[in-house]
Amino acid sequence: MKQLSLRGFDPELEKQIREIARKEGISLNRATLRLLRRGAGLEKGSKSADVVGDSLDHLIGKWSAEESEAFLKSIEPLEQIDRSFWK
Repeated sequence: MKQLSLRGFDPELEKQIREIARKEGISLNRATLRLLRRGAGLEKGSKSADVVGDSLDHLIGKWSAEESEAFLKSIEPLEQIDRSFWK
């Protein structure tokens, strides 16, 4: 089994790992591995590894092709480079 050292645990994450370990009666290492596997989407019932979260997706909506094209056209002037600023 491979070994990996992790540093930089903030106090909230450390507290959560310790709480999981205490509640489940497992080591800190095992609790950390469990959280990593869940976050990577490898635990049964966990979400896909490439999804950060979807709780706000219903608020996002999406643009039609016409809306997207209109927006891109409206910001074209913002993409112009004034070379005099770079001399």
